[in-house]
Amino acid sequence: MAAEKPLVAITCTAPTNIAVIKYWGKRDEKLILPINSSLSVTLHQNQLKTTTTAAISRDFKEDRIWLNGKEEDVGHPRLQSCLREIRRLARKRRSGSDGESVPLSYKVHIASVNDFPTAAGLASSAAGYACLVYTLAQLYGVENELSEVARQGSGSACRSMLGGFVQWHMGERPDGKDSIAQQVAPESHWPELRVLILVVSAERKLVASTAGMQTSVETSSLLKFRAESVVPGRMAEMVQCIKEQDFEGFGQLTMKDSNQFHATCLDTFPPICYLNDTSRQIIGLVHRFNAHYGKTKVAYTFDAGPNAVIFTLEDTVNEFVAVIKQIFPPEMNGDKFLKGLPVEPVELSEELKSALAMEPSPGQIKYIITTQVGPGPQVLEDPQQQLLGSDGLPKLAS
Repeated sequence: MAAEKPLVAITCTAPTNIAVIKYWGKRDEKLILPINSSLSVTLHQNQLKTTTTAAISRDFKEDRIWLNGKEEDVGHPRLQSCLREIRRLARKRRSGSDGESVPLSYKVHIASVNDFPTAAGLASSAAGYACLVYTLAQLYGVENELSEVARQGSGSACRSMLGGFVQWHMGERPDGKDSIAQQVAPESHWPELRVLILVVSAERKLVASTAGMQTSVETSSLLKFRAESVVPGRMAEMVQCIKEQDFEGFGQLTMKDSNQFHATCLDTFPPICYLNDTSRQIIGLVHRFNAHYGKTKVAYTFDAGPNAVIFTLEDTVNEFVAVIKQIFPPEMNGDKFLKGLPVEPVELSEELKSALAMEPSPGQIKYIITTQVGPGPQVLEDPQQQLLGSDGLPKLAS
């Protein structure tokens, strides 16, 4: 009989995503079933990703997890839901299959690292749970129903299981079997589309999304109206704009939906304010920039936090970044302020400067990440990239 491997490990990466039609509010807290459908853009993992290694060994005494180098409680209910579901699917798949697979009785060690701020409104839980589920699925040989499992970790994680443009169908069934993610268009569909993340604050938010949503569902009549009367039409319109690469329509709808989401937060009692003064200045700046050109060249959206996500086309990136640097002069030197895809410096016209007519606010934007639409989760083949050592414990950061 062949000697057993002491440790079997898989390492994967998963992307974050930014919703352009927002998800806010659950009809089932345990299964994480939303009160409305949503639609998002998957961001490229060259700029923003979660990396996760999952390993199993007969020597492990218990399941354990480390996030960004710190051991966390493996008993967290949502984490347990994902582990339980993947093991259940693995068992189901194995009944009647060969015995090549890893033993289900072995305990698992998981290490996960984000390369962007956790819980600062940058969809870190989406990337985190998508990566966890995808990695465990690779480890246990599970292929189907993955977006449904990821949803049970974090609702928006189901959208990070796919690349490109993704819709999460709210579904109707009480068991959630039809509440799944589906790709609207692949990442290659709209190559000119660019995304700028303006990091206003990397602090943890004051009101976590889960708590905020629950209060909104209980107290906001605007949220109920939004879910039932506004979102269905917007979903259909957004899919059309994406398919036709209609930036004008895409941009306007993205901004309107972001504004309505934040209006439902203010309509919540007590009210929730995720935006800060800098967020509001960015909103004003975008509208002035577009008004100057007489069309929608840039569009903002904000999740549950003050950081702005700006959509634009490739030919506008350099100029809009120059505008940001003019209005929000960086405190950091240039190479730290701009991260991600390269941006060329340009001179702004005097007409544009006078059209913006805003006083500079130095240091209010910490840095900018320039990225684009990207693919779904990936397996890393290089063993050097594993986060766990041969002893099943996190490798020390070099």
